Amino acid sequence: MTRLEGEGKLLRIFIGESDRWHGKPLYGEIVALVRREGIAGATVLRGLEGFGAKSHLHTARILRLSEDLPIIVEMVDTVENIDRVLPQLDEMIEEGMVITERVQVVSYRRAKRG
Repeated sequence: MTRLEGEGKLLRIFIGESDRWHGKPLYGEIVALVRREGIAGATVLRGLEGFGAKSHLHTARILRLSEDLPIIVEMVDTVENIDRVLPQLDEMIEEGMVITERVQVVSYRRAKRG
């Protein structure tokens, strides 16, 4: 097992499930972009309930099933790598929120067998 430690940056993007970029789901296009750009990894989380700046409630409850649930895209990498993709994300995100935080990263990797 290999253990890597150091300072990094967390990027968290809050958007809606129905948000699009060139006709495709925005969250998928964000993941495709950061993968092409060599970001260490990204995870898409689908929220059960939430609201944004307009206070419109989006929920997965049966009686109020929404087709626009909250989506969070998270990624952690070096400060330089996250800062490098931010301008491209600015072009893609019309509504939503992007936050960044400095983080201490501890990453565990299975050692390659020879």
